[in-house]
Amino acid sequence: MVKSDRWIKKMAEKGMIKPFFPEKIKKGISFGLSSYGYDFTLSDEFLIFKGEITSPKKIKKEDFEKFKGKICRIPPNSFVLGRSIEYFKIPRDVIGVCFGKSTYARCGIVINVTPLEPEWEGYITIQIANLTPVFAEVYAGEGIGQVIFLSSEEICEKSYKDISGKYNKARGIQLPK
Repeated sequence: MVKSDRWIKKMAEKGMIKPFFPEKIKKGISFGLSSYGYDFTLSDEFLIFKGEITSPKKIKKEDFEKFKGKICRIPPNSFVLGRSIEYFKIPRDVIGVCFGKSTYARCGIVINVTPLEPEWEGYITIQIANLTPVFAEVYAGEGIGQVIFLSSEEICEKSYKDISGKYNKARGIQLPK
């Protein structure tokens, strides 16, 4: 079942999303609470891909250039990694499904985030791809994606915490492990 804004507010009061914006903030690219989800914001920390090959088995820190700033420029046909400003704590009976914001999609900028598993917590690592042949810009402190929360009437047998998921309690941008 998809969860409404009332449920999300209730969960946020229990520490599920910090910081939490209880209404839609329409400053720049919007963020905050929406009807059935939450629009999260982009931090000012980025890793810009500069490597020669990308593979989950071969990628390393040296393949990225660290950047901190309000505007991040993504090279043509490339990507950057960022993170959310919000720290999430997902309940055991909930999963979060993430989507990119349409404002970016309409510019050829695609956001990819994996699901927020039951009992996962941390800052969301966000892959931001520039599909265009020119530089693209993304903006720290503004909306970057939306999480839709789905809950089950039953508790999952094994949560992300139970299996000691390798990205649990993520504090910064996480490279593949």
